[in-house]
Amino acid sequence: MSDSIISVEHVFKSVTDSTGTLAILRDIDFALNARETVAIVGASGSGKSTLLSIIAGLDTPSSGTVQLAGQDLFAMDEDQRAELRAQKVGFVFQSFQLLANLSALENVMLPLELANRRDARKVATEMLARVGLSQRLGHYPKVLSGGEQQRVALARAFVVQPAVLLADEPTGSLDFATGEKVMALMFELNREQGTTLVLVTHDSAIATRCDRRITIEAGCVLEAAA
Repeated sequence: MSDSIISVEHVFKSVTDSTGTLAILRDIDFALNARETVAIVGASGSGKSTLLSIIAGLDTPSSGTVQLAGQDLFAMDEDQRAELRAQKVGFVFQSFQLLANLSALENVMLPLELANRRDARKVATEMLARVGLSQRLGHYPKVLSGGEQQRVALARAFVVQPAVLLADEPTGSLDFATGEKVMALMFELNREQGTTLVLVTHDSAIATRCDRRITIEAGCVLEAAA
């Protein structure tokens, strides 16, 4: 697994409350190589989004670990994990997660500015042009359509050229036609940049576009198909 960009090693996740202990993930174990695309599929409540959060180091497993770009995520503290995410990981969410008080351009500039890039405005402008939003640079999220907001989110995710892109139901808030266009753009950008894509989806048509499909059922890997 040493040459894997992502290695999930015997990950378990459970939570305990007054009603007892609930197992969310049970012995999840797989590895992904650079440039690979994988869809994590399964019914609602199967543990897909929890697994994605653990891969990102945003949530911690009860046991097991995740190696991201050769780094053991859970041997790090939260600040170290955040720094690694900033360097290596892009995110796309169902709910877009744009900052409402920032324009489209400012949203895309933000990760570049956090990385102290002096060319943030130029690079962000070029990336927004790449996703077809040259005429929307100064617009705020509230005046953008859902499809436009998700394209801004894609631009923000890809602008730092991440090694890994994590996408959680990226078309879940979009109508079918808009979702198709957004997914086509995501795969185009992914190929252009050679990113490793981990995509949580309930849409089998989207899953079939990936190199591999990992099916989660009741917190277990049911299959890991090519």
